[in-house]
Amino acid sequence: MALSADRNTPLKDGKEIPVPMAAGAKVYGGGIVVANATGYAAPGSTATTLTYLGRAEEQVDNTDGADGDKTVRVGRLKAFKFENSDADPVTQASLGKPCYIVDDQTVAATDGTSTRSAAGIVVGVESDGVWVE
Repeated sequence: MALSADRNTPLKDGKEIPVPMAAGAKVYGGGIVVANATGYAAPGSTATTLTYLGRAEEQVDNTDGADGDKTVRVGRLKAFKFENSDADPVTQASLGKPCYIVDDQTVAATDGTSTRSAAGIVVGVESDGVWVE
């Protein structure tokens, strides 16, 4: 039903969110965090079923747990500097375009012939890494 009066809509800033972890997953602080196909947090890896979430704000080890047993804090809505792939490097020509997840600290310029999930948008390329928003 549409509003007929003001509504006090709850607000969350979304800059840091808690995400339930996947069974058997371990993330390291500063690493790329993704949502797997079932929506649980896992470290970035080469796969096509992942959704980029952001950067792990802490190390969390759920290797002995089930889905959702532990939660990781994920930083979002900012640009993070990740490693650039040696084999498929992001270049200045990628500015404003998506880059792709290789592992939990590395991004690449292409989807690796449909083997990698998209990370964020490239907002800077430096000699020591790629800024991903």
